[in-house]
Amino acid sequence: MSAVATRPRLAFLGVGWIGQQRLDAVRDLCDVIALADPARTDCLDSLDELLEREPDGIVIATPSGLHAQQALAALEQGVAVFCQKPLARTATEAQEVVDAARWADRLLGVDLCYRHVEAFRRAREVVRSGALGEVFAAELEFHNAYGPDNAWARDAELSGGGCVVDLGIHLVDLALWTLGLAEVEHVDSHLVGTPVEHYATAQVDSVRIACSWNLHAGRDAVIRARFHGTNGGVTVTNVDGSFYDFRADLHRGAESEPLVGPPDEWGGRAIRAWARRLALDRGFDESAEELVGLHAVLDRIYGR
Repeated sequence: MSAVATRPRLAFLGVGWIGQQRLDAVRDLCDVIALADPARTDCLDSLDELLEREPDGIVIATPSGLHAQQALAALEQGVAVFCQKPLARTATEAQEVVDAARWADRLLGVDLCYRHVEAFRRAREVVRSGALGEVFAAELEFHNAYGPDNAWARDAELSGGGCVVDLGIHLVDLALWTLGLAEVEHVDSHLVGTPVEHYATAQVDSVRIACSWNLHAGRDAVIRARFHGTNGGVTVTNVDGSFYDFRADLHRGAESEPLVGPPDEWGGRAIRAWARRLALDRGFDESAEELVGLHAVLDRIYGR
């Protein structure tokens, strides 16, 4: 075990909207020793300046295409990392980061925040319990009536892709995590838009995935996951088009039973879990290897 102080000393690289949200989520668990964001005059300018402060961990919330190289730089200095998704643009880059974390024996986390929504957790419990019988199909979708307002998000070099790497990554992760899929045999996909896709569908073995930006959805967002079994089904749905409120329902034939619904303050749970783990042990967590498999599926959706 490689312990740190009860309150880890954290540095934040990128304090735009999401970076600030994650900072606020862990203020009570850590000491924030430095911030870096070239877009803000009240912050340091670079990762190097943050690393000079010798933090226990660094939180990365920068353009996606920079994540892998910034995570590598921190890990090479023996600093634990919590990174916004995606960890990397490709599975090869993701493997390099995971290997670096293993070599440095440092904690690596990625903000796959929907795993921490209570409705998705309950759905997973139902699937894993065997209550649905054999789960033979799943359908997951994330349609956003809006799109990113940062120019870098529509630059493939800086983003690694469009709606798939932005929204679809959560759907693929939820499918793998819920169903316990360690390997995927078949991937077929259809992507629409240039220079990055704004609409995409994919069939990943028995799982159908669809995601989009700027879709005329009739509401802010459509976020749904359905798992179909021989003895029942379970659905997670966002409530009234919300990005934040979810409910889970269990289905038996034409009958439905509510499992859980809002309110549920889940946004900061992933980083809080990482910060608590860091306070106890900053050593490598073997579950980080799952990140490579996740990015390998994304590569296949992109045809790489």
